[in-house]
Amino acid sequence: MQRVLHNTRTTLEMIKWEHSVFALPFALTAAVLAANGWPNPRTLLLIVLCMVSARSAAMAFNRYADAELDAANPRTLTRALPAGQLSKGFVLLFTIFAAGIFVGCAALLNRLTFLLSPVALLVVLSYSYMKRLTRWSHLVLGLALGIAPSAAWIAVRGHFDLRVLLLTTIVLLWVGGFDVLYACQDFEHDRAAGLHSVPAAFGLGGAFWIARSMHLAVAVLLFVFAHVFGLGVVAVVGLALVVLLLAYEHSIISPGDLRRMNAAFFTLNGIISVVFFLFVAADVFLRR
Repeated sequence: MQRVLHNTRTTLEMIKWEHSVFALPFALTAAVLAANGWPNPRTLLLIVLCMVSARSAAMAFNRYADAELDAANPRTLTRALPAGQLSKGFVLLFTIFAAGIFVGCAALLNRLTFLLSPVALLVVLSYSYMKRLTRWSHLVLGLALGIAPSAAWIAVRGHFDLRVLLLTTIVLLWVGGFDVLYACQDFEHDRAAGLHSVPAAFGLGGAFWIARSMHLAVAVLLFVFAHVFGLGVVAVVGLALVVLLLAYEHSIISPGDLRRMNAAFFTLNGIISVVFFLFVAADVFLRR
């Protein structure tokens, strides 16, 4: 039992489960919009459990699928699997366990969330192999997080609404853009290993311009989103702050200086998602 607890703790550290903050606020935003306020506590709890379990399954499977690649990359050599802290068998079992929790919670929400849960798992798990197939794997990661708000809307309403595709597209491009930037750290290794990425295909300069273009599209779509959902001044102020934070993110890193990548990738993107949720949710509650 002590060994299982140690392995579980190491696995949670490996997958950085606390980084669920990237997508969770967008899912909660969709849930608040769908319910025109807070969903009932049971639905809210199940949405959070679905989010955390799906991401945990996806990240654990990514580490499982990339164990050999991580062992060959100096930046990722110290991760739990290549460092021998965990076995591939345990990580695979953890993936199955987390996926089972996700499907079970989806079944408790409504029939449509249950029927779509295998599709969601296919998207979030397939990302792990995309870098072997296409330079645009970053967009698959964006889709994996981008389906969260659509899923949360279905969890609350029991049916789909085309308007929420705007939020899915925003998250897709936001995540895809910052994943392009993050991949700049590995572009030489990716080229040498025959892996596909935007930086490996277009170089650091080209990758930065592509990421900037994605985030510029996000800036435009944020205000289209506000108009489509009839959001007010409070939400618009929050969206403007998000745009400023995105601009700041791009100002602290450059093709010639990646030293502040972790601050841009983890800290700022976490702040962006929380700011987005807080201001949109506040707008919804103030106008009820």
